Amino acid sequence: MARWLPRSTDLTRFCQKLNRVKTLEDDMMETSFNRCLSTIDLTLLGIGGMVGSGLYVLTGTVAKEIAGPAVIVSFIIAGFASLLAALCYAEFGARVPKTGSAYMFTYVSVGEIWAFLIGWNVLLEYMIGGAAVARAWSGYLDSIFNHKIKNFTETHVGAWQVPFLARYPDFLAAAILLVATAFISFGAKVSSWLNHVFSAISMGVILFILIMGFVLAQPKNWSTQEGGFAPYGLSGIMAGTATCFYAFVGFDVIAASSEEARNPQRAVPRAIAFSLGLATGAYILVSVVLTLMVPWHTLDPDSALADAFYRRGYAWAGFLVAAGSICAMNTVLLSNLFSLPRIVYAMAEDGLFFQVFSRVHPRTQVPVVGIVVFGLLMALLALVFDLEALVQFLSIGTLLAYTFVAASIIVLRFQQQKGHVPAAAAGGQPNPEPHEGPAGAELKEYESFSDKLQLVDRDKSKEQREPGQLKAAFEPYLEFLSDFYPGEVVTVAVVTLMVSAICLCSILVFGNTHLHLPTWSYSLLLVLFSLGFLLSLLLIWAHEQQHSTQTFQIPLVPLSPALSIILNIYLMLKLSYMTWLRFAIWLLLGLLVYFGYGIWHSKENLREARPQRVSARYVVFPGGSLEERLQAVQPSSQPAPRLPDTDTEACKR
Repeated sequence: MARWLPRSTDLTRFCQKLNRVKTLEDDMMETSFNRCLSTIDLTLLGIGGMVGSGLYVLTGTVAKEIAGPAVIVSFIIAGFASLLAALCYAEFGARVPKTGSAYMFTYVSVGEIWAFLIGWNVLLEYMIGGAAVARAWSGYLDSIFNHKIKNFTETHVGAWQVPFLARYPDFLAAAILLVATAFISFGAKVSSWLNHVFSAISMGVILFILIMGFVLAQPKNWSTQEGGFAPYGLSGIMAGTATCFYAFVGFDVIAASSEEARNPQRAVPRAIAFSLGLATGAYILVSVVLTLMVPWHTLDPDSALADAFYRRGYAWAGFLVAAGSICAMNTVLLSNLFSLPRIVYAMAEDGLFFQVFSRVHPRTQVPVVGIVVFGLLMALLALVFDLEALVQFLSIGTLLAYTFVAASIIVLRFQQQKGHVPAAAAGGQPNPEPHEGPAGAELKEYESFSDKLQLVDRDKSKEQREPGQLKAAFEPYLEFLSDFYPGEVVTVAVVTLMVSAICLCSILVFGNTHLHLPTWSYSLLLVLFSLGFLLSLLLIWAHEQQHSTQTFQIPLVPLSPALSIILNIYLMLKLSYMTWLRFAIWLLLGLLVYFGYGIWHSKENLREARPQRVSARYVVFPGGSLEERLQAVQPSSQPAPRLPDTDTEACKR
C-alpha cells in the first residue's frame, strides 16, 4: 500500500512545478507585434474601456436607488480605490512591457498555476463583458425605434422560455460583435483609429451634457425639501461606492496593450493616470449635473440623462445623449475585443493554452486566430444566452485579478533583480567577488550550487543590502530572520497578510448577519485579524526593496498594494453565493485544462527538462591577511587544483 503513496520528493517537485515563475527575455522590447501605439492611443483606449454605458445608466441607478446626490462622493471614493489597483498595473506595465496584463504580472512573480487561473478568469470576464455590452447596445438602439426590432424577432423567430437562454435571439448584438471583430483583425493601428473616432464623439457628447446641464442646474434639488444631499446616509454612500467601483474596470486594456506601445516604460503609466483621471472626472461631473437638473428621486434608472433633458423641455438633446451612449458602448466593445485575444496569445505563447492561439498574422501583426475564434464565441453568447445572471462574473474575475496583481507587486518589489546573484542570507553580505587576474582590476561572479556561501569578517557597516534582506536597523531586534534566504520572509508575510485580510473581511461581512457572533467575539476576532494584517505589513516593510529610477514605481509599498488587496477581498465577499458557485465551477474547468494540457506544454516545463551545465564554485575565505585570491574553476572531470598560498583556504561545494 505504501509504495503507491507519492514520495515527499515527488510532492516537492510537483509543488515546484505549480509555483514556477516565467523567465523573461533579456530584451523585453523585442516582439512579434507592431509597436505603434502612442501615449494618446493608450489613453483613449483606457477611456473607451471605462467610460461606457455606465456613464449614461449607472449614474442614474446609483443616484436614485442607493446614494442620492451623494453618488458624487461614491464616485470619488471608488476612483481612489481604483487608483490603488491602477498604479499596480502601471508599475507592472512599465517593468514588464509584455501583453497578458494580470496573467503576465502574476506569472513573473507569484507562480504558474495562479497565473493560469487569473488568465482563465479574465477570459470569461472579457467574453461575458463584451456580450453584455453588445446586448445593451442592441437594447438601447431598439428602444429608440420603440422596440420594433425586438417585436419583429419575437413574431417571426419566436420567444424562448428556457433557463439560461435569452427570451429571443439577439441578432443585432451578434452582428455588431462580428463587425467589431473584423475591424480588430485589421491591426492595432486600425483598432486605435476606430477607437479615436468613437471616443471623440463620446467626449464631445459628454462636454455638451456638462455645459447644458450646468446651465439648467437648480441647487434646490439638493435641498432638504428634496431629501437632502445624502438621503441614505453613510451606508448608502459606501454601498454606492461598491457599485461605482466597477465603472473603472476598463483601464487594464492599457496594460494588455503594452507590447504594442512604442515606449511602454513611459506611455503605460501616463496613459493609466490620464485615462483614470479623465474617467473619474467625467463620472463625478455628470453625477453633479444629473442630480442638479432634476430631483434625484424622480430619475429614470434606465435612461436617466435622456429623461432628464426631456423633462426640462429639451427632447432633442435626448438624441445626442443616445448617440453618445452608442458610441461609448462601441469603445467598450472594441476594448474587450482588443484585450481578450492578446491575453489568450500570451497564455498560448507560454504553452499554457492551445498553441494555435499564439499565431500572429505576418502582415497585420495581431493574433488573428484568437480574435476570430473569441469574437465568434462572444457573438454566440450575445445571440442566445441570458447574460443577466452571469454579469456578476465580471466583478469577481476583475477583483481577483486586482488582488493578485497587488500581491505580485509586493513579491516582485522585494525580489532581487534578474541576473543578479543573490547575496548571502545569514549575515546579509554580498556574494564573493573574486578578482580578475593578479591586478585585481574587475570583479566577476561565478555560478554556484548554493548562493548562501559567503565571505566572513566583512565590515557590516559598509555592506550594500539587497532587496529582500532585513534592514540593518531591524537586525538587532529581528536577528533570527537574517538566516532566511532573501525574499523568503516577505513571501510568507504576503501569504499571511492575504489570509488575515480574508478572515478580517469575512468577519466584517458575515459576522453579524450569517454567523450571528456575539459582540465580544466579533470584536475580539476583528482585533486579532487586524493585528495579523498589520504585523504582516510591518514585517514586509522591515525588509529592503528594489529602488529604480528607470521605470515607474507605485509609492508607499507595501501599504498601497495592501490596501488594494483588502478592498478587493471585501468587495468579492459582498457578491452573492450563486456567483461564487458558478465561479468555482469555472475554476474546476480551468484546472482540468491546466493539468490536462498546460502543465505539460509549458515552456518553463520544457526549459526544466533540458540538461543543465553544472559547474563548481570556489569561495575563498580570507585568512589573517584578509587578502582575497581567485581560485580557478575547473570542469567537473578535472581534479581541483591546490591553492597557491597558505594564508587562504578554499571551500568547494
